Amino acid sequence: MFTVIGIMFIGIGLGYLLRRQSLPWINKAITALIWLLLFLLGIEVGHNEQIIRSLPTLGLEAFGIAIVCVLGSCITAWILWKHVNTRKKEEIK
Repeated sequence: MFTVIGIMFIGIGLGYLLRRQSLPWINKAITALIWLLLFLLGIEVGHNEQIIRSLPTLGLEAFGIAIVCVLGSCITAWILWKHVNTRKKEEIK
């Protein structure tokens, strides 16, 4: 854990020192490294039999969480919309 945090702070320090430098290749390098990390994560997940066996359950739970989050967002947006419209009508009167 401390190693990861240390590496992150080293990157922050280098970024601070190199902030005036033009690094046009950095975005492409970051994108390539993220794709590589995702690929390696996929290999690791595919190699783990316990995760593969529990994918249907994980998928169902993820679907349920997504539905609850969307419904919660819609309800909250509706309540906010009602509140804003009520205040607008009061200001008009």
